[in-house]
Amino acid sequence: MNATAQKASILVERTYPASVSELWELWATKEGFESWWGPEGFRVEVHALEPKEDGLLHYSMIADSPEMIEAMKRGGQPTSHEVRARFSAFSPQKALAITSVIDFIPGVEAYESNIEVLFTPLAHGAHMTVTLHAMHDARFTEMQREGFTSQLGKLDKRYAK
Repeated sequence: MNATAQKASILVERTYPASVSELWELWATKEGFESWWGPEGFRVEVHALEPKEDGLLHYSMIADSPEMIEAMKRGGQPTSHEVRARFSAFSPQKALAITSVIDFIPGVEAYESNIEVLFTPLAHGAHMTVTLHAMHDARFTEMQREGFTSQLGKLDKRYAK
């Protein structure tokens, strides 16, 4: 990735009527992570989640709706793939970072991708700030933004007033 691509981070923010502790559990426990991770039409199965700095995060991303399965097949992409990652930063109920190995894109040499999350307590809820670092090209970076926004939709529904 070149220096310009490195600067092309995407900032996503949400405020929920939930405690920081509740939001933290969604990122740092197997049950929490499986309950929302993955865009609409996908689910994850967590194989390992070690909630600590340099702790392992290993899961399978699985297309689980007929429409998404068909779309993946049409695009020549697998309907499931394993993701190997680690918690590259871990400050309980304050911040975390996940560094994932991107090694499942046909024709693209494996590389690392980073997501950073900050949690801020509020009087009536919590604020979550997520930074998605650019992927190998603009198209995949936009797909990452769309996918992450879609999966946050699961949390938006969960915490809708």
